[in-house]
Formats: sequence, C-alpha cells, structure tokens
Amino acid sequence: MRGQLNRRHGVIVAVLLLVSSCASLPADIKRSESYAVRGTEATRLGQIAQPLLKAHPGESGFRPLQKGVDALLARMVLAEVAERSLDVQYYIWHDDLTGRFFANALLRAADRGVRVRVILDDVGARADDEILLSLDAHPNIEIRLFNPVASRRFRSLGMLTDFSRVNRRMHNKSFIADNQRAILGGRNIGDEYFEAQSEVAFGDLDVLTVGRAVSDVSDAFDRYWNAPASIPVSALLSRSGETVNLDALRAQLAAFVEAQRDSPYVTSARSQLVELMATGSEGFFWGKAYLLYDDPAKISRAPEDTEGHLMPQFANLNSPVQSELLIVSPYFIPGETGVAWLRGLVERGVRVTVLTNSLAATDVGAVHAGYQHYRKALLEAGVRLYEFMPEAIEYERAKRGKGGISGSRASLHAKTFVFDRRAVFIGSLNLDPRSIQLNTEIGLVCESAPLAENLAGTLEQNLDKIAWRLELIVDDSGYKRIAWVQTGAEGVRQRLEEPEVSTWRKFSVWFLGLFPIESQL
Repeated sequence: MRGQLNRRHGVIVAVLLLVSSCASLPADIKRSESYAVRGTEATRLGQIAQPLLKAHPGESGFRPLQKGVDALLARMVLAEVAERSLDVQYYIWHDDLTGRFFANALLRAADRGVRVRVILDDVGARADDEILLSLDAHPNIEIRLFNPVASRRFRSLGMLTDFSRVNRRMHNKSFIADNQRAILGGRNIGDEYFEAQSEVAFGDLDVLTVGRAVSDVSDAFDRYWNAPASIPVSALLSRSGETVNLDALRAQLAAFVEAQRDSPYVTSARSQLVELMATGSEGFFWGKAYLLYDDPAKISRAPEDTEGHLMPQFANLNSPVQSELLIVSPYFIPGETGVAWLRGLVERGVRVTVLTNSLAATDVGAVHAGYQHYRKALLEAGVRLYEFMPEAIEYERAKRGKGGISGSRASLHAKTFVFDRRAVFIGSLNLDPRSIQLNTEIGLVCESAPLAENLAGTLEQNLDKIAWRLELIVDDSGYKRIAWVQTGAEGVRQRLEEPEVSTWRKFSVWFLGLFPIESQL
C-alpha cells in the first residue's frame, strides 16, 4: 500500500513539474507601446464637454452612477458615441447578458474605426481564450492580459505551480472614451453588477467623470498597458491550426442582442436611457479631482514594500479627517493597525461609521471570517458599525419604483469613503490586506462638498433600513456580546446571533477563521 501511495505521489509531483517546466511566459514578446489619443476636443464628446469645462475652469465633473442599469447604460452610450478611442480595464468580464452587450458595443465601435484597447486580469476574468482571440483579430482591437497564467491548457495546475506570482492580481476598473469621459468605481462587467441577475445583485457605485481627471485616468491606463506584466493575448496563444472567426463572433453577438431586445431587463434599460439622456449635464457635481492608483510594478515587489502603493497617497492629499469619516467597504479586514487608527480618530472626536457586508450578504465567507475577529474591538473603539442586509436591494428598488430583475439577494460591493462631507473616494479599493498589499487598485478622490453631502446624507438616511446596526451588550454572566439591531416599521428588533444564516454557514466561517490566512484575504 505504501509503495502504491508513493508511486501515486511521484506521478502527481512529476505532472506538476512537467506543467511548471513546460509552461512559462514567452521570453521574447512582440508588442509595441501605445498611448492615449490626445487632441480629441473636436470629437462629439469633446464638443459637448467644452461649455461645461469653460464654466468650471480647472475642475472636473462627477456624476455618481448608483443604479446598476444607469451604470451599464453610461458605458453603452459612451461606446456608441466614441469616435477615436476606447480604453477598457477590468478585473472581471463575464460571458453573460451584460458581458455580451458590452462585447458587442466594443466590436461595433471598432467596426466604425475606433481604436479599442482592453486590459483584463487573467485570473479574475476567467477569460475564454477563443473569444479573446477572435476579438483581438480585429485590426482596431488589442487585448492584453495582466500577469497571466502561463499554462493556458492546464490553468488550475499552472496557478498552483506558479502561485507566488499569479497570486498578485489587477483589481482595477476603468472605462475611458475618446479621452473625454471616464468611468471608475467598484463594478466589473457582469450581470450581478448591473442588476441583471436573478440570484444576486451587488449594491455598487461608479463615478462618471469629465474634465482634468480624465487625462490622469488615461495616463494610469497607459502605465498598465505598457507594463511588462501586460501580455498581448496573441503572444500567449498560438493561432496555428486554429480558426479565428471574427465574423462568426460578430454575428453571434448581434443575434444575441437582437434576441434580448424585448426581454424585461433590456426593455427597462431602454426606458431609463431616455431619462438618463434627458438629465444631460444636470447630474454633474464639480470640484477638484485626485486620481490614486497602485504602480503596476507593485505585483513584483514584496507585499510589505509600500513603494508605489495607493494607500500612502491618501496622506499626500494633506487634508486629515476633522469631524466625520464614512467607510463603505464590502470586504473589510482592518487588522490591529487599522483598528488602532480608527480608535485614534474617535478619540479626536471624529464620528466614524463603517458599512460592510453581513455574513448573510457577503459572497466571500473567508473574508467575513477575517473581519469577524475585529468587530468587538471596533465597537469598543467607538466605531459605528453596520452590516448590509441581503434584502437591501429590494428596498432600494421599491423606493425608486424601478430597477433590474427583482427577487435578487443583495450583496454590498461599493468601495466608497467620505471625508468630512467635503470629499469622496470612489474606486476599486477594499480595506483588506489583499487590496492594500497584494492586488493593484485605482480610485478617484472627488473634492466636492455637494457630492459628498449627497452620497453621505442619502446613506445615513437609509442605513437602518438596509443594514443591521451592531452594538455591544453585557449578558447576565458579564460577558460582552454582539447584538444585531434592526429598525423597521414594526419597531426595533435585537438579535444575538448572525442574522439570516444557517448554523452550518456560521460554523464554516468560524472554522475558516482558525486558519492563518488573513494576509491573503
């Protein structure tokens, strides 16, 4: 028996070594540097922007995209109107309804002569190489994969044998049209991000920006596009013996879009498009903008090396929090250092509020296992702690009387920080070790008191309706326990266990919390 086990172990090791030794990234990659298209003021988007920018010299405009349908429509409209360039950077791009509409929009733009550059995180996107090759075959489209898995045929094994490298991911999300408009925020490309899925709907936030900030976003995109870690998909995959049929993909996408024309989601989107276009420039807030992002070379440095990291860039803004800090982070693991920093703010008189996912709402149980270790410490420090309810999305839809597919379970996905109701950070950054140390992130600080007040005020008004408020109570034995407080039409309800989750779910998360994996979360 032992000999058989040894032989099996030897076979497994041999396979792993074979995959590891045979699959490596190409040494001599043929690629050319390219940069954002400048001088686009004469484009349609540029002409629309000129009177706005003259009215707000030196500033940028910010339009928050809170509804998933609006966020998708904004991207579709920009792709349709673009005349010179589309630069697209995402962690995830699903092959689903919204993912196919998005692909069709990019392909239509390329057919009009628009240059399309796409950077995808190879692991996050779980990209279908055949589709990427077909898109990349278009003379106006180029696709690059960031820090890709070398083995395309044995991806899972390739990830295991090269874990230390492929564990470092690009979590950025940006969309730039004609270097005149940019969208940044928490949303990837997929149905759950745009309220088009029946099972789960992410509560998320993007910002559409115009003005000086757009050029900065383009500069950041160029750094990633020309970084050594961004590999052209054509260099990873051999076309020999394969048929790359762009015409077939074009026909397939067009047929899919036509078949969905009268679906409930698309019908709702068309009606909201009229409303979105009618508001024009009225939905913009104006102010100074500061783009923060990780150096793409971050993935090649040790996690504790903070050179080029996003987080220290907040300190460079030279505007410490004075009275109020609102943190919205779906994946929130502050660590002892973060708890101490928040405690220091509270002791200075700053009102600190944190909204994160509840166990019932989170889509990543392992992150909750890391977060739950700090709940008592946060509450003892005086932090106002709230956990998002899975019913929150239905409350939001009922409030506005329209939206995506009903019946979805809500999960928080927005990454937003509001400072003293004078500035807002909107981006891809979660306050957890993975975002801070391992992955690359991007976000925009919008220095606009009206925008900050709009977002913070709206959230504060609805917190008790969309989230459980956590508080510490002392039981009969003198032990401090966490209580989840819900305020509704029927009054106040207090629970002493994680709400709306099974015993098995609670046990599994508790069990995960026993492992020393916090640095990977």
